[in-house]
Amino acid sequence: MARQLRQYSRRGYVSIFLFLSAIMNTAYTVTHYSVPEEMEEGSVVANLATDLGLDVKTLNKRKMRIDVVGNKKYLDINKDTGELFILEKIDREFLCPLKTTSCFLRLDATIENPIRMFNIEVEITDINDNAPHFRRGTMYLDISESSPVGERFSLNNAADPDVGTNSVKNYHLSSSEHFSIEIQTGRDGTKFADLILKKALDREQQAVHNLILTAVDGGVPTRTGTASIVVRVLDVNDNAPSFNEDKYVVDVMENSPIGSLVIKLNATDSDEGSNSDIVYSYSLYTSERTQQVFNLNPENGEIRVKEMINYEDIKLFEMEVIASDKGPNSLSGQCKLTIQVTDMNDNHPEISIKSFQSPIKENEPIDTVIAVVSVSDKDSGDNGVVDLHIPDNMPFKLRESSDNYYELIVSEPLDREKVPEYDITFTVTDRGSPPLSDNETMTLELLDVNDNVPQFPLSFYTIRVMENNAPGALLSSLTAFDPDLHENQYLVYFILEKEIANTSMSMLFSINPENGNLYALKTFDYEIEKEFLFHIEARDSGSPPLSSNVTVHIIIVDQNDNAPVIVSPWRAHGSLVEEKIPRSTDKGSLVSKVIALDTDSVHNSRITYQFLQVTDATLFSLDQYNGEIRTMRMFSYRDPRHQRLVVIAKDNGDPALSATVTIKLSTVETAVKAYSDMTEVPLEYDIFSDLNLYLVIGLGSVSFLLLITILVTIVLKCQKPKPSKAAPPCRNSVISERNSTIADSTLVSNDAYWYSLFLAETRKGKLVVRQPVPKGSRYIVSSIPRGTGLTDTSDSAASTLQVWDKTPI
Repeated sequence: MARQLRQYSRRGYVSIFLFLSAIMNTAYTVTHYSVPEEMEEGSVVANLATDLGLDVKTLNKRKMRIDVVGNKKYLDINKDTGELFILEKIDREFLCPLKTTSCFLRLDATIENPIRMFNIEVEITDINDNAPHFRRGTMYLDISESSPVGERFSLNNAADPDVGTNSVKNYHLSSSEHFSIEIQTGRDGTKFADLILKKALDREQQAVHNLILTAVDGGVPTRTGTASIVVRVLDVNDNAPSFNEDKYVVDVMENSPIGSLVIKLNATDSDEGSNSDIVYSYSLYTSERTQQVFNLNPENGEIRVKEMINYEDIKLFEMEVIASDKGPNSLSGQCKLTIQVTDMNDNHPEISIKSFQSPIKENEPIDTVIAVVSVSDKDSGDNGVVDLHIPDNMPFKLRESSDNYYELIVSEPLDREKVPEYDITFTVTDRGSPPLSDNETMTLELLDVNDNVPQFPLSFYTIRVMENNAPGALLSSLTAFDPDLHENQYLVYFILEKEIANTSMSMLFSINPENGNLYALKTFDYEIEKEFLFHIEARDSGSPPLSSNVTVHIIIVDQNDNAPVIVSPWRAHGSLVEEKIPRSTDKGSLVSKVIALDTDSVHNSRITYQFLQVTDATLFSLDQYNGEIRTMRMFSYRDPRHQRLVVIAKDNGDPALSATVTIKLSTVETAVKAYSDMTEVPLEYDIFSDLNLYLVIGLGSVSFLLLITILVTIVLKCQKPKPSKAAPPCRNSVISERNSTIADSTLVSNDAYWYSLFLAETRKGKLVVRQPVPKGSRYIVSSIPRGTGLTDTSDSAASTLQVWDKTPI
């Protein structure tokens, strides 16, 4: 036990020594790598295991790992290959925000068994992944237009996070007539630009200069950044105010109201700010009287009337106005103003109505005199010359009868229904400047004349009336309109007499003479009368009376008031229809046809047929449109001999009307001629010619038991080795000389032969074929060799059958 403890102690000292030795090695050994920034994730930097002299196969076992000193874990080692790879993209500008020339990422690689540590230093080199940018996208410079040529103005420099050759290396300025740039280099190598004024500025020509400064780095490919430079030119008072004209001449009316505007003088100064603010004033050459009559606003240059102006006192005013700016060294301009006083037309013309006739009839002839008017003006000259006129849109005109006298006459036909009265305004105007005028209005009323016939809204009325209407029912209101007045517009309505089939319209219809309401005097039947055509007249009460008429078309609309009548198959009232058909009728054969008639209109008389009751729904079909009843299959022995069909014929009205017919169908046996190629076959038993249902059921039961017996016998015979000779036919079976099977069908198929069985009757002990077997009868037969007697009806070669029983199953 003591020996084992000493060995363990010695192994512990060795482990500590190796650990200390590994620490010493890592302290003095640094593995250096250099990679560019922005490498893709997964990119391999180097094979770290090879560079450190480690066995790649032991990396997993020795638990090699990478520890990052003071940063995110951008790199990791692939323990399978020993490769140092990029775990996350490295951004040098983020990793080393200070623009240092070198940027390192320090890692520690550690392995165990024994423990060793390796110092790894990865230098991140810069790539040109950042474009230069300016701190401010727009730089504003205020430069006086008096600045001398060659003056410098500092500009903001562009910043580039990249270092070395990838940082900003040059600047470019957009084309400019007035500015250029000069590039400077700082102590730390930073490039910046100064703006140089190379041509004098003039704010009045161009107040703002827009320039583009572009910074370019030294990377490959190069990257650029731009900034806008807005140079605002500051104004200097170097322009004097100026008027639009040097001389102004204006006219002013005498008696102009105080405060009225005479003229507004406008002087402009191309400077700005206080250098362009203008003050207006009279010069020393303007008389005191002129300054008393007219007021000059120093701020806006408006000259207004200050006192009453009298043309007889002063006819002309002259003045000189000065415009001065408010700059430090005030500049000024001046103009001359002449004001001419114009004589005022201060007397209004007068108008007088001498005679006036109102009301007048609307049918007054043209050129009829309605009124006489006189005009006058106290002024002289053009101010005393007057003109008289009325509105142009009236059917009247003025006719001068003598000096300053005028007649108002009718110039166009009058129509009271369009314009019942006119407000005629007489306007008299002198020829002064400005002209003065006066007006007077009179109202002319028109009297009505019966000159309009009554008018219906429509020239043709179509009125639909449902048949079976109640007598006295209101059909429609036929109202005419007469634009005349009073008795000329009172209307009376009449039905113009017209006989149809010796019947007067007044016996069929009536109209209210006062309001035009049209009524039916009788009940109409569509099946008898379908339409009426007549005229209604509207007559006014004028003198002479006027009238007009309108055509009325009465259409009788059908109601579904007639039920269908079944005309085929014919039957007495309430009785059945009895039909007989052969029992051998084929599928699809026409049994009967139901025909019904409806006297209503086309829509209501559209008839469809349906089975209301049917004994066997699988036996007959009914066409719903033409009423044909056909067989859907052949009759079988199970089908009863009597079939009862109830057919309903229904029209298309709403609500629908209908009629029914009951058809009793009886099936009968029909004999067909015997085929010439059929032979008589002896038969030991009689064939029944008429079977009823009970007999069929009884015989079917016996046949079924007999069939079981036959099947058992055949099975037993088939189990024998080989029969020495064919078994003779027996009463209850027929044995084929060949291997045969017993068929249970109306049509028996065996060895590609199809046999048709026939109903037969006994005659003198022999089987005589009469007609085909009805559908549904079944017989047990077997095939026999050819050449024995009875011939089948198939298309194949003849073969013989021996009918051994006729028992249905």
